[in-house]
Amino acid sequence: MSEKLQKVLARAGYGSRRELEALIKAGRVSVNGVVAKLGERLEDENANVRIDGHHVSTKTSEDVICRVLAYYKPEGELCTRHDPEGRRTVFDRLPKIRGSRWISVGRLDANTSGLLLFTTDGELANRLMHPSRQVEREYLVRVFGEVTEQKVKNLVKGVELEDGMARFEDVVYAGGEGMNHTFYVAINEGRNREVRRLWESQDTTVSRLKRVRYGDIYLDKKLPRGGWMELTLKEVNYLRELVELKPEKNTLIEQSKDNTSRKRERSRSQKIRRAVKRHEERVSTPKGRGGNQSKRKPGRSR
Repeated sequence: MSEKLQKVLARAGYGSRRELEALIKAGRVSVNGVVAKLGERLEDENANVRIDGHHVSTKTSEDVICRVLAYYKPEGELCTRHDPEGRRTVFDRLPKIRGSRWISVGRLDANTSGLLLFTTDGELANRLMHPSRQVEREYLVRVFGEVTEQKVKNLVKGVELEDGMARFEDVVYAGGEGMNHTFYVAINEGRNREVRRLWESQDTTVSRLKRVRYGDIYLDKKLPRGGWMELTLKEVNYLRELVELKPEKNTLIEQSKDNTSRKRERSRSQKIRRAVKRHEERVSTPKGRGGNQSKRKPGRSR
């Protein structure tokens, strides 16, 4: 075993390579009692590795089951692990796991909803996020303003933004009235606010943005906002093959389709919906009010 420390830790689920490189630079990672340096290679799989003084496992890739969640991010949630102001984050409602943690595959800004993937495999997350992989994302976008055929051609041909050229792979009209128009757009990058900035370059304003697809993984219509579902082994291996990683052999979810497994699936779906409802009721209850307020159901946002 001789791999870079950040790669070993990422694969074991302690963060993306970028996050772990930052921890190493900050002197928060040690190997056998010595503060690690960026670029250091781990020669001994039994080495005592610690992050912030806490011992962490450096399991080999064969010992780690790669898991992936599809999460329906609501508007208003932040793509950060902790927010100093106490605002909701995308990690708040994810299932708890031992010996690892969920790593988000990219980000969606606070005002964007839709499909967000999480995995326990930092190497998978790192490769999926890397610009060289060109994994296609699809969004449902509602814009306000005049949209001409020439503007659509500009968006497909390419527009110069402040951080370089950008373009949509495809733009499909989905209807609208007056100055409000809805489109499905596909893009191969995940730069900050790229979809919004592309439309703004054509003097239109995005009033709603929702990611509906990542590669060939679609946002399940049965999934409630704030809900999650674990991807099947076939779907996990599709993502791994996409970025040239070896296929996963194991999964923690039921694969058979007998009556028992269908009942379990319905039960799990109901549990997710109840968890989402409880979470919404908890965060929507004004602080400092009486017990009767906690029984009020939150209004549906549209």
